Amino acid sequence: MNDLGYILSTDHLDVGYESRTVIRNVDIQALKGQTICLLGPNGAGKSTILRTLTGMLSPVNGCVYIEKNDVRRMKSADRAKKLAVVLTEKLNLNMTSAYEVAAMGRTPYTGFFGRLTDEDKEIIEECLRTVGAWELRDRDYRSLSDGEKQKVMIARALAQRPELIVLDEPTSHLDIKHKIEVVRILNKLAIETGLTVILALHDIDIAVKFCQIVLLVKDGKIVAQGRPEDIVRRDTVDELYGIEEGAFYDSILGSVEICNEANPEIFVMAGAGCGIPVYRLVSRLGFGIATGILAQNDIDYVVASAMKLTAVSTRSFQPIREEEIRQAQQCMERCRFVIDTGFPVGQENRENAKLLRQAVGRGKRIFSLRDPKDSAEICGQNANIVHVSSMAELSGRLQGELA
Repeated sequence: MNDLGYILSTDHLDVGYESRTVIRNVDIQALKGQTICLLGPNGAGKSTILRTLTGMLSPVNGCVYIEKNDVRRMKSADRAKKLAVVLTEKLNLNMTSAYEVAAMGRTPYTGFFGRLTDEDKEIIEECLRTVGAWELRDRDYRSLSDGEKQKVMIARALAQRPELIVLDEPTSHLDIKHKIEVVRILNKLAIETGLTVILALHDIDIAVKFCQIVLLVKDGKIVAQGRPEDIVRRDTVDELYGIEEGAFYDSILGSVEICNEANPEIFVMAGAGCGIPVYRLVSRLGFGIATGILAQNDIDYVVASAMKLTAVSTRSFQPIREEEIRQAQQCMERCRFVIDTGFPVGQENRENAKLLRQAVGRGKRIFSLRDPKDSAEICGQNANIVHVSSMAELSGRLQGELA
């Protein structure tokens, strides 16, 4: 029984279908305004958990409580006033406007005849405006994009005036614009109104940046749960999704990088984030990369390490040491080309400017994204450097040179 003020809690909960258990020991204790995410591969059982939490499936064992009420014993109208659900199923609605879909959320309050009062209409308008869908109100629901439909469905859920909303893959099939909008809407509601949000997601980056509590679901169990900063790490993500090689989850950035372990052909001189787009571009072209000299707290070093590039590094906030310079020189000598990313030059990395001048002196083929005037100051007016003005031009040059 829930005695600690949770809006939703579970007690020795096993979920599944009839007598077949899919996930054992689901332990969720959701507070007001909290956002809880189920994260895991397809078929892990996330949707089964959500359907059980909402009373759509009976528990195989244990109970789900909304406040102190067993969710399965609540009257449907009473449950709808506490709990709203947004699932992935497509609604088959003919000749129904977006406004009429959102108005369905008032069903628990409108009685048998479903007549909307002025108060109901104000609530519907408010909810559509909250999700940025008021301008869609007269559109046929079927004509909306997936992102627009999702906004309307969230507005319908909010029109119930719930304290808890449960969503199954709310960002699935959405473009990045609508993913961001949906996440921002839910985050704002949780912060400003105290709405509790429980959802299943595929997007690791959204989960770690948006949710307060994450449950990792795999192979019939919750393999870990807690704050994303504590449990969503490289090892847990690799285990969760069965990643054995070819990619690396970076817990610092909360994203996955594709590994490039090919023998280096291009030496990338980087720093302060200038190298990241170049690393990814050169990797897409299929060529190995060496890079440096990078401070170990530099974001370029973080990404280079995640991509498993050959990276020459130095201690953070310390001058570059002689052995690091020699290592970088050796890496650069073995590479066919050098790319100057236009990295900023300061007191701590002035040796990188010397390294660039050495590349010029040794007749290396150099492509530079730096302003030609800045290149002249570092390497001299007559340096044999090919300046490129965009990543597209760099790509074309490399493909031509390395063909």
